[in-house]
Amino acid sequence: MEALDPQLVLGAYSVGVFPMADSRDARSVYWVEPRRRAILPLDGFHLSRSLRRTIAADRFRVTADHAFANVIALCAQAADDRPETWINTSIEQVFLQLHQRGFAHSVECWDGERLVGGLYGLALGRAFFGESMVSRATDASKVALAWLVARLRVGGFTLLDCQFQTAHLATLGAVEVDRADYLSAVSAALAGVPGVSLTTADGAPGDFRALDRGAGPDNFSVSGPVAGKDIVQLLTQTS
Repeated sequence: MEALDPQLVLGAYSVGVFPMADSRDARSVYWVEPRRRAILPLDGFHLSRSLRRTIAADRFRVTADHAFANVIALCAQAADDRPETWINTSIEQVFLQLHQRGFAHSVECWDGERLVGGLYGLALGRAFFGESMVSRATDASKVALAWLVARLRVGGFTLLDCQFQTAHLATLGAVEVDRADYLSAVSAALAGVPGVSLTTADGAPGDFRALDRGAGPDNFSVSGPVAGKDIVQLLTQTS
């Protein structure tokens, strides 16, 4: 099985390239640079009435970085609507390493003690590169994405990369941009970051944990643990 070097992966993302595999059991990866890229503007998340109610009612318990390994394993599993995935062992292992180093993060949705959905991705500078999301209960992945957008807004991020556009992502506000515009956005999001290095996680401008402190550039503040109603308030207020 081909091993991936974490430093190589960070460098690839910084220039708009990411790894994929042909299947879960594939022994190698290939590198992808789409001509058209999906991004989700952080001030343009589409919050439908039904999703707003689901989030405000705290239908799911939402956490961040509590079960990264479980989320990536769930994303890699085959399902009825996705009989094959592109996350092979090499990709899974390198993201586990990047998570340990503070670069890769997850958002988890729980129904009781059961993990029913979530997402994971890579944070670099003020950019978050979304990798995969999964749902084993109605709206679980949508809720995870809403919480991610809120977290990125509070943390001072400027770019949420979704890789490929889908009809599902479009309903949530994702748009397509060409390669040149995407690379300009990446360059702006990485401006001021002292190189792509495994030692710069703590000094990166984007703060993935800012939401947990209840304050950020959106003048968002709460007393006590963040709840779904706080996320709805954050996503519906203007910047």
